[in-house]
Amino acid sequence: MIADGILIKLADQSLTVYRDSEVTRRYLVSTAKKGAGQQYGSEQTPLGRHIVRAKIGAGAQPGAVFVARRLTGEIYSPQMSVAEPERDWILTRILWLSGTEVSRNRLGQVDTMRRYIYLHGSPPECVMGEPHSHGCIRMRNEEIIELFNEVDVGTPVHIVRS
Repeated sequence: MIADGILIKLADQSLTVYRDSEVTRRYLVSTAKKGAGQQYGSEQTPLGRHIVRAKIGAGAQPGAVFVARRLTGEIYSPQMSVAEPERDWILTRILWLSGTEVSRNRLGQVDTMRRYIYLHGSPPECVMGEPHSHGCIRMRNEEIIELFNEVDVGTPVHIVRS
C-alpha cells in the first residue's frame, strides 16, 4: 500500500488511488497483452515507481481521439474501429507517465516517458480487467476523466505485478 498516489496491479488489472493511506477510487483497467517489461519497443507495461509527468486533454469531449498526444478533432465511433481494427485507440484524456528509477524505467532503452506510456481512455467495446493494450494502461472514458480531475502532475504511480 502507498500513502498517496496511484497503485496499478497487473495481476488483477486494477488501479487504486490513495489519499492519506485511504482508498479514494478503484478501477478495473487493461494493461499490456504482452505482460510486464521495461524495454523500448516491447509493447509491455513497465513496472516500478513513476510519476504523472503531464496531463493532456483537459476539457476534451469523451471519446476525443488523440494521435501523438494531439487532438485530431475526431470523436471515436465504432465505425472507426472497423476501419482500423488493430489500432490502439487513445481517447478522452492522457496521463503521461515518467519513470523515476534510473536503469529500471528511466533513461536509455527502458525510459517509460520515451516509450510514451500513458493512462488513457479507450473505446467502449474494450474489455477492462483483462490485458489487451500495447503497453499503456487503458481505462473507461468516464473513469479516466474522474482520475484526470483528481490527480496532479507529479502524482506517484506504482506499477506492480501483484
